[in-house]
Amino acid sequence: MALEKTMEKMERASQPETWFDGSKVNDVLFCEDFLAGHPMKCIHGTFFDVNGAIGDAEQIKAEIYYKIAPYVTSGIAKKATTLLDALRIRCYSPPIPYLTDRIHVANGTYFLSGDFSAQKEFCMNRLPVRYAPDAPEPSQWLSFVGQLLEPEDIITLQEFMGYVLQPTTKGQKMMIVMGKGGEGKSRIGRVLRALLGDSMNTGSIQKVEVDRFARADLEWKLLMLDDDMKLEALPQTNNIKSIVTLEDKTDLERKGKQSEQGYLCVRFICFGNGNLGSLYDRSYGFFRRQIVLTVKERRPDREDDPFLDEKLIAEAEGIFLWCLEGLHRLIDNGYRFTISQRAEDNLTKAMQDGNNIIVFMQSEGYIRLEKGTHATSKQLYSAYSQWCEDKYESFVA
Repeated sequence: MALEKTMEKMERASQPETWFDGSKVNDVLFCEDFLAGHPMKCIHGTFFDVNGAIGDAEQIKAEIYYKIAPYVTSGIAKKATTLLDALRIRCYSPPIPYLTDRIHVANGTYFLSGDFSAQKEFCMNRLPVRYAPDAPEPSQWLSFVGQLLEPEDIITLQEFMGYVLQPTTKGQKMMIVMGKGGEGKSRIGRVLRALLGDSMNTGSIQKVEVDRFARADLEWKLLMLDDDMKLEALPQTNNIKSIVTLEDKTDLERKGKQSEQGYLCVRFICFGNGNLGSLYDRSYGFFRRQIVLTVKERRPDREDDPFLDEKLIAEAEGIFLWCLEGLHRLIDNGYRFTISQRAEDNLTKAMQDGNNIIVFMQSEGYIRLEKGTHATSKQLYSAYSQWCEDKYESFVA
């Protein structure tokens, strides 16, 4: 919405609007007139138009203000608030179903069948990137990821970046990209922002787990990025595990409001210097939801380009096609990601770091896993305790 256009219209107005009777504004007629010029839906208190969620309701209130300013001379702020509330009621709508056969882009709708339509429809997420089938190959991006990741892991990243374009959790995975720092991992986040716009949140994965209001902030979002994942272990993992695999409604609680049921199709990608660990959950169920990629070490002679972000974002249309290639491959594989041996080893190491009992059971000199042998739990724990002391490992209770 452009406030400038509204102000110009206000200045040109020479006759009272139909919703103004000479002394007061008719709320019903005002809402009808407003929506005729700007069709909207209101879902769970959030306004949507054909371009997706309107994140700032104050923007709508400002437009209302300028529209009624020639006719309301006192209490205009209160009246604008009243009309905004009336609009919420007038354009109430149940949630718009997520459609997984299409992606809403800036210039229309891309269908996974390969078709494209310039027609726009109401949707929960419209990406700011254009679909341009003849966009040039994103050479800067390909060079960047080639320096950042091994070739087999680039395939996985491509599939995951395609996965987050689609409102589904069928892949049931989150991604963690690890490095020592300074390799350029965060550039991926800049590119994702260019592709997803306001459909991506940035925040802390730890907050999602421990803050009961955090899940509601992820409603209508396709991706949450943690650009600097904390190394401290999670006190619990229930929320993250459920969101990664969620395919039904869940409880969403906002401050000062009654909790309500809603759908989440958000995915997680985290950048950090270590694994995502848990204080108490050492189950395979926690780790199996993770894809762990490690970046190449930074070359000592590498010179950073301060304008690389701008160069990558300029290739957004080509990168979008690159992501679509990964999405189609993922769908053809039944939403099973292509995982390299390197990534599998990363996950195994993460599990071992989170549960040293696995390493103990694989050790030599403390335990033998042979047919015909047996040991009591007390004997096993005694051997484990000795192993921890010898290896300077912490005991797992």
